[in-house]
Parts: sequence; C-alpha cells; structure tokens
Amino acid sequence: MSNFNALAHEDFNKARSRALFSSILSLLKLEKDELLSLQEVRDIIKPGSESYRGMKAVPISLITGSEGRYRDFTRYFLPRHRHLRGRWERVDLAHHKQVILPAIKLYEIGGVYFVRDGNHRVSVARAQGVEFIDAEVISLNSRLKLKANMTAPALKREVISLEKKEFYAFTGLAEKRPQPIIEFSATGRYDEIIRHINGHKYYLNQGQEKEISFAKGMISWFDNVYMPLINVIGEEKILNYFPGRTDADLYVWIVRHWDALKKKYGEGFTLKEAAVNFRSLYGKEKNKGWVKRLLLSFKNIHRKTG
Repeated sequence: MSNFNALAHEDFNKARSRALFSSILSLLKLEKDELLSLQEVRDIIKPGSESYRGMKAVPISLITGSEGRYRDFTRYFLPRHRHLRGRWERVDLAHHKQVILPAIKLYEIGGVYFVRDGNHRVSVARAQGVEFIDAEVISLNSRLKLKANMTAPALKREVISLEKKEFYAFTGLAEKRPQPIIEFSATGRYDEIIRHINGHKYYLNQGQEKEISFAKGMISWFDNVYMPLINVIGEEKILNYFPGRTDADLYVWIVRHWDALKKKYGEGFTLKEAAVNFRSLYGKEKNKGWVKRLLLSFKNIHRKTG
C-alpha cells in the first residue's frame, strides 16, 4: 500500500470513529445526529420557484443536508457505514494527491445547502478541514431563513412560528379575541383555519343581500364554532388522550371526523358526539397507532362516500 493509500485508509478510520462518537453523544443529549433530508425540508417549507445560481464557492459549514444520501452521513457529514470506505478513500486519495475533482451540485434553501451530487466529496472536505468547496447551485425560493445544522423538529417549529405570525397578521384575530391563542404542533394548519373561516362566512352569507366581511365571519366562526368545540375538548379532557398535541390540533381533527361521520351516517351527529367518538377511537389511552388508523379511517370513509 502506498503512503497516500495508507493515509486515505487511516483518514476513513478516523472519520468513522468520530461518527461513532458523535452518535453516542447525540444519544446522551437526546438529539438526532442526522443530516436533513431535502424531501422532508421540501414537505415542511414548501419552497417556491427554482433559480439557477451557477458556480459558487460555498462554505462547507452551511451544507446541512442531502437529497438522497442523508442516511449515510451524520449531520457533520461523517461516514456512518463501512461500505462507504471505497468511494470515500478514493476521494480522499485525490485530495492528498491534489487532484482537482468536478464541482459538487447543491440546492440552496433559506441560506443553507443540500447536496444533489457529491456527498463523499463534502464528507472528505469537511474531514480535512476545508472551509469552502466549489459547487453548482440551484436556489429554491423560501420565505424562511434556515440555520446551519438545524434539525427537522427545529425547522418544523420555525415554520409553525412563521405560519402563526402570518395568520395573526392577516386575520387580526388577536385584537378582537386575544384568548386563547391558536397553537398547532404541525405545519399547514393555519391555512386550514382560514378555509374554515371562509366556509363559515359562506354559510352566513346564504340568503343575505349584503355580503358580510371576513372579519365578521371570523368572529362568528371563533365564537360559534371554534370556542364551543374547544370547550368540549376541555370538558371531556380529550387533550389528555393525545400527548404532545394542542387544542387547535384536536379542533382540526375532530371537525374532519365530524364531517366524515355526517357523510357516512347523516346529519344526526352533534359536534360533541363527534368529539367523544374521536377520543374513543383514537385516544392513546384506548389505542396505540391512532394517527395511522385515523388516516385510514378518513380514506375509507372518503372511498365509500366519494
């Protein structure tokens, strides 16, 4: 084995040792030691249009995820598996021999980068202490700024916080009904609330000569739809059956459940009955895997009634 080959072999061993240590440390800290998945980030952020940025020297510290190899490397691009040795060492060997390799390909979202092609090159460069790497960059438009090494749960919290801010800025609800603040544990729910308000406004406008404003429809929805169900959730202690969720989460799920029940069995179900039925079917104290069954239930009802 040549000196360069021996160096590359030893470099991989060191990188694997650091990966193992990082994994153990993440377990002790109860943190995930994973790269972000580009698809998962897309699902959370829902970025807009793409734009080609061309060639750039990108800070390696801002490369925080991957399109397809996010399970092969830690969040610091250390190799997780032995089977990565061959390709990793070939890239590292090129580094030691000062062979110029093709530029990597990256997606940029919110100020951080995701590898399209070149995961091993990023891993080797980071292991060797390289600060910048040449890359061909495509940007995905995002209204949210991301932080380097952000975890998927932290990203989700940031998106929910942004959606909440935009919801209250758009509706002005806090000025008219300051309590309770509507909180969610998942993304995309504030848009669903807007649809509920518009649906309630449409119902109120039936038979009216003059269309009521969005603000009046929103207050009517809050007082006559949202808060009565929130009160039922509290009275029946339904939130106790769904750890980690919020009143507003349950509002959305129960309204969907109520709509599905009415489509299947008729208009006889009251909202309170739908709430209690939802708790008995999907509450954690009664059943496990309720989310999966809930989704299957909605699909089955839709299939039968659609």
